[in-house]
Amino acid sequence: MTSKNETDEGTGLARQATCPACGHHVAVAFFNGGRQPLATLAWPRSVEAARSMARLPLDFVRCVNCGHVYNAAFDYAAVPYADNPNLMFNRGSVWNDYLEDLRDRVLEHLPESPTVVEIGCGEGHFLRRLAEARPTGRYIGFDPNGEVDIGDGRMAFHRELFEPERDLPVFRPDLVVSRHVLEHLMNPLGFVQVLAFAVSCHNLPTRLFIEVPCIDRVFASGRTADFYYEHNSHFTTRSLQRMLERSGAEVEAIGHGYDDEVVHSFARFAPQRAQAEIAAEGQDFFFRAERARTTIAAQLAELAKSGVRTAIWGGTGKGAAFIANYGADAERFPLVVDSDPLKVGTFVPGAGQPIRFRDVLLEEPATVIIIPTQWRARDIMLEIERTGIVYDRILIEHDGRLIDFLRDPHPY
Repeated sequence: MTSKNETDEGTGLARQATCPACGHHVAVAFFNGGRQPLATLAWPRSVEAARSMARLPLDFVRCVNCGHVYNAAFDYAAVPYADNPNLMFNRGSVWNDYLEDLRDRVLEHLPESPTVVEIGCGEGHFLRRLAEARPTGRYIGFDPNGEVDIGDGRMAFHRELFEPERDLPVFRPDLVVSRHVLEHLMNPLGFVQVLAFAVSCHNLPTRLFIEVPCIDRVFASGRTADFYYEHNSHFTTRSLQRMLERSGAEVEAIGHGYDDEVVHSFARFAPQRAQAEIAAEGQDFFFRAERARTTIAAQLAELAKSGVRTAIWGGTGKGAAFIANYGADAERFPLVVDSDPLKVGTFVPGAGQPIRFRDVLLEEPATVIIIPTQWRARDIMLEIERTGIVYDRILIEHDGRLIDFLRDPHPY
């Protein structure tokens, strides 16, 4: 692996960077365009404004796994999408013929009365073509910067981002369309995986049609005009397919159009039971942890109110996490001990209690000892007994509350 300086000098050696299409972490230098102004979204109104535009880095690399090309130095915040939407402008007759052919191919995959959702629909040109050809369907467009004439009611437009977990169960589309959108996202793989996850969560098998510009011809021609700041991500046929496969999709077809300058794919997403189960397990833990925070904080408050002398065994790592999570502040719980001499004399992160050596409990016994590290509680208890430290109760956290280590059931 090389340093960034070596890569910047154009050696072409490998570097660490995360591919937005497949998630691989190794890439090689591809195109160093120096620092250039925005090419399509700034729209300067004067010579002075044009010449004074900020210069942004073009540091394009290529993923060694899927062949995707992307600007490793891209910063989404530097691009004013909200001010000047990045609309594709091509009214040529060849492009129009391609769209007509594409519409027909998409219709072959749709039922007689389809529901189609288009993400980033812009002005709704493609949705309108579908609606005109098959007027019995529903056609819903999402684009926070788009402008759509609703027309005769066959189309609905939402000036917002499409959120799969929210919108998929509402519209239940036969097909989700994304044309010339994913190449502008910071994380297109993440977006497609979120869609796949929503399919699993709601048990809604869904088909996706993706179209993006294709740079397969760049490698033979050596052209460089494709690479400017706003266009940060460039798909190859291989990287589009790899992105869909990494998302758990069944790739039904991959094709090209417009003289091979675009690549598109139909993919099918089936619910993945394991994803739904993992998600449910994660959410269950989240809510249990929220309840535990309330319950244990209340138990600690009762301990403090009772006036019994309480010691917390361990003031760093899991001990510090316990103290922070449940608000065991220094005023109510000043006594924190540890058997590691290296930690003695330091202070609990955040809360600030001094960490004292365990033998302080020989001189000043505690009625209650709380051991945050449950999996070490048996060893610590044996150490307590071996040292001759006396106590009334040892408490650990289990199943959302503090329990008595010696009297209550637990797996430790």
